[in-house]
Amino acid sequence: MNIKQYNHLELSGTFIYRSLKPIRRLFLLLLISCSALSLSAQKLSVEARIDSTLIWIGEQTPLTFEVTQQPEQYVSFPVFSEQIPGGLDIVEPAKVDSVRSSDGYIVVKQKYVVTAFQDSLLFIPPFPFVADGDTIWSNPVSLKVVQPFELDLEENSITDIKPVYKPKFDWAGFFKIVLLVMLIVALAIGLYILIRKYIQKKPVFEPVNTEPELPPHIVALNALNKIKDEKIWQQGRLKEYYTELTDVMRTYIAGVFEINAMEMTSDEILDTLRFIKKEQKDAYERLTKMLQISDLVKFAKWNPQNEENERSLKDAFLFVEETKQEEETSPINSPKEDVAEAEKK
Repeated sequence: MNIKQYNHLELSGTFIYRSLKPIRRLFLLLLISCSALSLSAQKLSVEARIDSTLIWIGEQTPLTFEVTQQPEQYVSFPVFSEQIPGGLDIVEPAKVDSVRSSDGYIVVKQKYVVTAFQDSLLFIPPFPFVADGDTIWSNPVSLKVVQPFELDLEENSITDIKPVYKPKFDWAGFFKIVLLVMLIVALAIGLYILIRKYIQKKPVFEPVNTEPELPPHIVALNALNKIKDEKIWQQGRLKEYYTELTDVMRTYIAGVFEINAMEMTSDEILDTLRFIKKEQKDAYERLTKMLQISDLVKFAKWNPQNEENERSLKDAFLFVEETKQEEETSPINSPKEDVAEAEKK
């Protein structure tokens, strides 16, 4: 090869190299674009899963679509209203929840509660999820639906309507309720004991009184003797003295004559007991005088003499002794019996 031929070959090679340079650049750009598209496609993933692979007819189970995407990326989910293709009925509409994973991706969960009424193996097909113009398909899932009842499949026979299926008794829930009730009762008892013992300073349980009930006149005489021993009026506490005295007499009259003396005024009591004036006039007058003095002290702030204070207590003792009803004696007629006898006469 001479020098001219060599120079010509060198010039041809240089020309070819320069001609291929734009093609190299275009190929490099195409490779970068494909890599970017591949990376973009890797940013989105979809997974479909169903919690139960086998259910009874009418039983419910969650169906979840989980999408892993880049932040700020918009993904279009498929929309289902009443049914999901494949034989599933929607019981509860979709609930969407999203969390950020540790690697910075966003995990979006779309959850349906579904059921089925067909005894067969259901195939749930893939569904499209669109993001940035690309479509990603979810994986298919399957669900076995089982008929739990025995059916009469004899030829030319009519099958009766099956009764409502009763689920198994929830013992765990029952024991939880029982424990909760027992806890509430225990807290209530503890609170009662705390208030009764430490705040009210009383015994937790009142002692049962096994002693026989005393007659009204014995109870009244004991209470009058207590007033006598306390000597309240000698200490200048006249209103308290006459209040206790009249309370004892009202309680005694209510027990013996069966009237609501505790809720009556002095005049009403005397008017109701007017029937005893025939046989026990002195007792009635003693009660009248004692009640009148008591009302003057309590309501008119009257200051009686010492003799009148002593006389009031003495009159109370005499009234009880003269009107007491013992078992061996016949009781005094009540106001109703006295009226009945008057009408007969």
